[in-house]
Amino acid sequence: MSINPKPQSSLLTFILLLLLTSSAYSSPNHPGSDEESDDLEQLLAVDEQLQQDLPLQHQQSEAETVSRAQRIVLELSGDNARRVIGGNEFVMVLGYAPWCARSADLMPKFSEAATALKEIGSPVVMAKIDGDRYGKAASEMEIKGFPTLLLFVNGTSKAYTGGFSAEEIVIWVQKKTGAPIVTVNTVDEAQRFLKKYHTFVVGLFNKFEGSEYNEFVKAAKSDDEIQFVETSDSEVAKLLFPEFKTSDVFIGMVKTEAERYTSYGYFFAVDDDKSYVVHVAGSYKMENILEFLSKNKFPLITKLSESNTAWVYSSPVKLQVMIFAKADDFQNMAQPLEDFARKFKSKLMFIYIDITNENLAMPFLTLFGIEHANKTVVAAFDNKLNSKYLLESDPSPTNIEDFCSGLADGTIPQYYRSEPVPDNENASTVTVVGKTFDELVLNSQENVLLEVHTPWCVNCEAMSKQVVKLAKHFKGFENLVFARIDASTNEHAKLQVNDYPTILLYKSGEKEKPLKISTKLSAKDMAVFINEELKPRGGSAKDEL
Repeated sequence: MSINPKPQSSLLTFILLLLLTSSAYSSPNHPGSDEESDDLEQLLAVDEQLQQDLPLQHQQSEAETVSRAQRIVLELSGDNARRVIGGNEFVMVLGYAPWCARSADLMPKFSEAATALKEIGSPVVMAKIDGDRYGKAASEMEIKGFPTLLLFVNGTSKAYTGGFSAEEIVIWVQKKTGAPIVTVNTVDEAQRFLKKYHTFVVGLFNKFEGSEYNEFVKAAKSDDEIQFVETSDSEVAKLLFPEFKTSDVFIGMVKTEAERYTSYGYFFAVDDDKSYVVHVAGSYKMENILEFLSKNKFPLITKLSESNTAWVYSSPVKLQVMIFAKADDFQNMAQPLEDFARKFKSKLMFIYIDITNENLAMPFLTLFGIEHANKTVVAAFDNKLNSKYLLESDPSPTNIEDFCSGLADGTIPQYYRSEPVPDNENASTVTVVGKTFDELVLNSQENVLLEVHTPWCVNCEAMSKQVVKLAKHFKGFENLVFARIDASTNEHAKLQVNDYPTILLYKSGEKEKPLKISTKLSAKDMAVFINEELKPRGGSAKDEL
């Protein structure tokens, strides 16, 4: 028997496939040596002085700035890798390959992060190694794929678990090697902070002590993605979080999107036309703060990319609405979609996928039998229940809102793929599709022997020939229909098959409990089994083929 994957795969499977997918790319090598590391600080200091002395029109171009940033990253080789890692307390290593497109995409962000870490005085040595060229050294570091990020602390590696923008790399490295919280005491410091960080959590405390503050610190240490900032000055808090409206302990999250400011542990009440803040007592626990972050760290609408699929899948909101559209079409519908995202927040997560990016869009669309798509498609996945849904009407704002309401309250039926209804006239073996499964199998008054197959199944062709032989043998046999269904393009709630081929006998009056016939049986043994199950009492067997 050939074991094959289920035709209805989970979203996680496709996300992992996306993460593993890479295309060929050629990037130049940047040879390095130990001497480069020794002279690095002096060279960078000269660059900085020259840059300051140049007139504005002659200052470095963006490309030159990137080139300089790349020099901050030490190039490891088979000769110096052990020495660098063993001789420094903190070493952040990027394992890459010149042909790896994702490596090429990550390297400038890694270099930018190295520059930012240097500017804030981080003790971390930022390094990279061509794992293709120095395979032995990369293997010793346990670099098994590209790109790989590892932090070495006194020679022991820790897997990287952060995001892939420069800012996210900086935040993760800082939290693992330095203080998990940035302290801001003045307005000037706050303004400088805002230039560096775009997504962060701000905490206002009268004193940096006490149970509430300690829970804030514990949350900062536990979270690897978001920068935490603390202050005891209400004016500083107001600059960092303009919607701040209390002088009491306060925590808020800031993001660079439509829903920019989100307060923790508070709600706004109105009394006699006056608005005021109500504090939810007893909410300052690390677990509650982390839950608040996990539910609010995502934008109202997240744009899916090759680098954030795992991050998106980590969302605690498992019912996810996906909008597949061209960029211009999405912009035209962005405002109502943001309104829907606010309305269904904590119930639905909204994700935008550029439909012209086939590497991203098609693994999802093929789950709905969509092989080519030029128009907007709105669908949804429930990653907890492994179910999917499709808006089959026009994707107008009204229809999308109704679709989302149905998802939120559980009234939208799951979507099951189906081929067009075929013509079965005069067919000795009936072809069943998703749309006809109820009619031809479950609701039929006849006994049905169903062959479940897929195009990729190695043993299905041989089994199909055996079923055809059985159909001819039982031709004229009262109340027995032979049928087959392609499980790669047809689905049904009552058809849950894990391996192919599968032979099921649906006996009349007992359709809810089909009998599974072993595919290891010979045609003769199958005939005996069928006859024994279906023959009337006292009847004769028709088992001689």
